[in-house]
Amino acid sequence: MEIIILKKSLEGASKIQLSTLKLISAISLLIALFIGAFLLGGHYGLKYSTDMTAVLYQQARNIQQTELDQQRLLVEETKREAQENLDALATRISKLQSHIMRLDALGSRLAKMANVKDIDFNTSESVGVGGPHEPAMVQDSLGVADFLKQLDDLSQDIEDRNDKLAAIETMLMNNALHDKTNPAGSPALGGWISSLFGWRTDPINGKREFHEGIDYAGKPKTVVKAVAAGIITWSARRSGYGNMVEINHGNGHVTRYAHNQQNLVAVGDKVEKGQPIAIMGSTGRSTGTHVHFEVIHNGKHVDPIKYISVN
Repeated sequence: MEIIILKKSLEGASKIQLSTLKLISAISLLIALFIGAFLLGGHYGLKYSTDMTAVLYQQARNIQQTELDQQRLLVEETKREAQENLDALATRISKLQSHIMRLDALGSRLAKMANVKDIDFNTSESVGVGGPHEPAMVQDSLGVADFLKQLDDLSQDIEDRNDKLAAIETMLMNNALHDKTNPAGSPALGGWISSLFGWRTDPINGKREFHEGIDYAGKPKTVVKAVAAGIITWSARRSGYGNMVEINHGNGHVTRYAHNQQNLVAVGDKVEKGQPIAIMGSTGRSTGTHVHFEVIHNGKHVDPIKYISVN
């Protein structure tokens, strides 16, 4: 086989004479060089790709690790804050429990005041709490389940005390209202009883008559006071009574104050126990300065001595 090599000037062409064996050897060498170059390039490309993949993986792993570390720190901080809040709430529960103990003590005193024996307040535990801090004796913080259990128990305790105190409050209010509206005491301080309730000889006509009240004698201008709270239902002259004040106290009780020199209240006025309502006088059927005091219960005159205290 001949290979002719031409030059640009087309002059002096060269010829190379190759045998078949040499040609095959040359072609094989070219193929080997091509394959070697291809394999070398592939190896280099694979190595480059592997190195880049490793770099990218390491970068991604570093980013992931950084993110995990940040999340871990956030979780730990959140747990720490939650634990601190839980400890603070546990402290609040302790304070609320001490407040309940104080309510128990108050409830017991109020129950005695209201004369109630069937409402029991637990006061066996002392209200005061505290003590020295011993680190070696400190236990773990209160768990969530324990905290919720104490919170539930505390809620039930509060409801229990609320019901009991509400019952006592009602009883005390009823007692206070009874004390204010139930006739009691003297209508004229400084006065003295000059005639009792019941049968007596009338001081004007000398006949035996039933006296439906008690007479309190006193000095002129002595103040007459209401013996209980109520509403004025009469404040004017009345036959035989002179100037009279009548008070309705509710619960079937009515009181009358007669022979006044002057009435100080008007019909419809609300008066409190001990409030001045008149000035003692001798108007109407009277022999001298005094107040005729009557107590009517459920429409019937009763002996005022049952309601008054003589000073």
